[in-house]
Amino acid sequence: MKRFLVLVIILTSIVLIITQCRKKGDELDSQWIYYTTADGLVNDHVSSIAIDNQGNMWFGTQGGVSKFDGTTWTNYTTVDGLADKNVLAIAIDAQGNKWFGTYGGVSKFDGTIWTTYTIKDGLVNNSVRAIAIDAQGNKWFGSIGGVSKFDDTAWTNYTAVDGLLNNSVHAIAVDVHGNKWFGSTSSGGIDGGVSKFDGTNWTNYTTADGLGDENVLALAIDAQDNKWFGTYGGITKFDGTTWTTYTTADGLKRNFIETITVDDRDNKWFGTDRGVSKFDGVTWTSYGGCATGAIAIDPQGIIWFGGYCGILKYFY
Repeated sequence: MKRFLVLVIILTSIVLIITQCRKKGDELDSQWIYYTTADGLVNDHVSSIAIDNQGNMWFGTQGGVSKFDGTTWTNYTTVDGLADKNVLAIAIDAQGNKWFGTYGGVSKFDGTIWTTYTIKDGLVNNSVRAIAIDAQGNKWFGSIGGVSKFDDTAWTNYTAVDGLLNNSVHAIAVDVHGNKWFGSTSSGGIDGGVSKFDGTNWTNYTTADGLGDENVLALAIDAQDNKWFGTYGGITKFDGTTWTTYTTADGLKRNFIETITVDDRDNKWFGTDRGVSKFDGVTWTSYGGCATGAIAIDPQGIIWFGGYCGILKYFY
């Protein structure tokens, strides 16, 4: 009898998890397609997404990397050459090389050869959470130990000693002027926030300036050069002068923001710890109930969401 009750409890829990991840509420409908390990994904916890010039989807997960060409899945793990199975960030350079930020360093994949860079090579810290590539092709890596710049030959590292607000960097973006923006979280008794680097000078922004929360996990820049910061306490927009924060009181689904993407209609998409919110500048629309840590938009305008429940493909 006890074994029967335990089995019932386990089955009930599984049903509840599946329902949370695949429920039809909050405007989920036939426009959505789900992909999980049952379809070929290497792991259902997706942390990062990138799209290459051929339209292939690249998903970074807790179990490695999955490439999806629309039909076939190809998975890569540490056995293939990936530095660590936990892939937190992906970027693709002008030559088509894929760069993966992991707990064990940065791995570059040219389609054939894997090359890994760690602190032994010049990386400031092996736990890489964010990657951005600037107009000159420099790679910028945000880690829990600061920021590393790599020009394919030399490494340059930046920490709080140089002017960075906090060494725990989780988000990077480059604006049209070439400024680098870094989002950090509180650590070591020091508050996080936002750091701007113009190549020479550092400018730091905190809650005292207007940021909604000192912990910044996501960062995006729209066509008007507005900066959007995703924090533990909602979304903060900065137009260069004015700070505006949005929370659940305004229509945001949840205040804990994990990722931000801007589409070609200038809609902002915010991945939260309980689903997604879209903001068109006036109206908020929310979707789903599963934590969303990655969002990407393909050339056809299809939106891909990655989170704890696998991948959601949305025909928007």
